[in-house]
Amino acid sequence: MSQTFSQVQTLPAPVAIPLRAIAPWAIFGLLLSMLLIYFTGAEQGATSLIAGHAVHEFVHDGRHLLGFPCH
Repeated sequence: MSQTFSQVQTLPAPVAIPLRAIAPWAIFGLLLSMLLIYFTGAEQGATSLIAGHAVHEFVHDGRHLLGFPCH
């Protein structure tokens, strides 16, 4: 005699995250990404914040990958 057991699987309910909890992280991520784009795309020449070519050479391949001209 064989018995079959059926298992009822319940899915977890999604948790609602309030906008107040997400907003600071979203603003932080936006500012961080803008800073990254600045250093990758515009940190050279007249708009340079850091003297020398260290930042430019560090992000040089990323500039070409993202389509920023630098030569």
